[in-house]
Order: sequence, then structure tokens, then C-alpha cells
Amino acid sequence: MSHEHSHDHHDHQHGHHHSHGHGHHHHHVPEPGHGRAFALAIGINTIFVAIEFVYGFLANSTALMADAGHNLSDVLGLVLAWGAAVLAKRAPSAHYTYGLRSSSILAALGNALLLLFACGAIAWEALHRFAAPAPVEGVTVSVVAAIGVAINGFSAWLFMAGSKGDLNIRGAYLHMAADAAISLGVVISGLVIMGTGWTWLDPLVSLVIVLVIVIGTWSLLRESLRLVMAGVPANVDAAAIDRFLAAQPGVAGVHDLHIWAMSTTETALTAHLVMPEGYPGDAAIDRIATTLREDFAIGHCTLQVEQGTLQHRCALVDV
Repeated sequence: MSHEHSHDHHDHQHGHHHSHGHGHHHHHVPEPGHGRAFALAIGINTIFVAIEFVYGFLANSTALMADAGHNLSDVLGLVLAWGAAVLAKRAPSAHYTYGLRSSSILAALGNALLLLFACGAIAWEALHRFAAPAPVEGVTVSVVAAIGVAINGFSAWLFMAGSKGDLNIRGAYLHMAADAAISLGVVISGLVIMGTGWTWLDPLVSLVIVLVIVIGTWSLLRESLRLVMAGVPANVDAAAIDRFLAAQPGVAGVHDLHIWAMSTTETALTAHLVMPEGYPGDAAIDRIATTLREDFAIGHCTLQVEQGTLQHRCALVDV
């Protein structure tokens, strides 16, 4: 094994802490900001769910009660996402050498599934309403739902800044934005029902909103499934990385290139570089690692250098 060198490169060696993302690829709000956002959003939404459910019952509006149920599923989703954000900060251990950061991927997947389940429940309720329309107290419905728009809109705004770089925060943001849209639909239908007495409008509006949410959630589900399956994250160009590594001075070939997500924000890479001249020195490898971090959003890379004197094949190719 004397001709092989394995060089493991980690953010910490350059004094960058993982939670701040990689260079300009992830614009993160510092973690305490997210913690406050989660605590605040969970608090005000839990109180609102209770109020909304009681008034929905009193006003005989299943739309309000369905909205309360949907808000509740989102509070659970927020708790899930917050828990994952906290776990992602846990230091690596002997059993979990990456720490618990991949829990954020599971939370994103759980969030997507939870949201789709909530959509199914609302659609089911709406279809029942078509069959048996009930008299609805329009004023109460509109006022309570309007408060919901304000609360959900504020909650979505809390998460907006972090939603670009982190799939998990995007899940929380989508949840809150979807809730604001649902509540707005309920406000409008409440006002129209007050004026016209068209009770069928209530379930119709909820079906339209369900459709909007399902379309929005689909991308979250697809991306989180990709990360669960150790796929290359959407913001990483694997072909460009392969070309970049192959073009480095002294590199005759690249094989065993693997790229996967350690969490919803951090990506890892391993690769074998065939360098007939031998190991180029730590500075050269450090330069490659820095470029991977700053230009390709790869926060953790492990590069193995081989001289090509033996025939190496990727173990996965032969399977």
C-alpha cells in the first residue's frame, strides 16, 4: 500500500464551522435565529390551532376545523424539523462518525409525507361536504381564518431567509406558506358564503388549495427521497466535479467518484485520483479541497491518490 495515500479533508481544518454552510453556496441565517424561529412559530401556531378548532366547531365550519387539523400537522412538522436541526449539531461519535446530521434528511422526508397526508384528509373532508352541505357561520369563519393568514404569513417569513440553502428549513417554510394560502382561501369563501349562501364554495376552495400544496410538496418529496438514497444533491454538478478533478495537474484518471448528502445542507465526496508521479503534497490536495468547497459546495472530501501501477476498479462496478 506504499504507493497509496489517503487524504481526508474537512472544513474544520480551515477553521470553518459546518453550520455556516460552504462559501457562497448556502446563505444561512446563524443557527440561533432558526432556533428562535422554530420556538416562536411552534408557540403561536399551537395556540392558534386550539382557538381555530373551537371556533370551527361553534361556527359549524368543517373548513375551519380542517384548517386547524392541517395547522396541527404543520406544528408537528415544525417540531420534527427543529429536532433534526438540533440533532444535526451533535458532534460525531464512535457509533455515528458523521454525527446525527443526516436526521435532517429524514425530517425533510417526514415533512413531505405529513403534508401529503394532510392534503388527503382535507380532500376527503371536502368531497363529503359536496354530498352534504352544511349551513356555515360565514362571519366567524372569515375572522378566525384572517387571523390564521397573519399568523402563518408571519411564521413563513421567519423561515424565508434559510429556505434557499436548507431543504429542512424549506420544508418548514413551505408548510407555513401553504397554511397562509389555505387560511386565505377560507377567508374568501367565508365572505362569499355570507353574501350568497353558496355553501358548496367552501369544499371547492379547499380542493383547489390542496392541489396547489401537492404540487409544491412534490419537489420536497422528490429531493428528500434522492438524499435518502444517497443521490447527488440537486445543487451539485457531478459531471463538472469529475471534469475538474481530471483536469488537475498530474492527474491521469479519476475513478470511484462518490458524492452524497450528509445532511440537508452538507455534501461529502470520495474519489480515487490516478497520479503516476505520485502524491503531489498536502498543499496541492488542500487546493483541490478548497476549490471543491468554495466552487462546488462539497464540504467534506476524501481523496485517495494512486500511481496507477496496479489495476484498480470500483468495487461497486463488479457487483
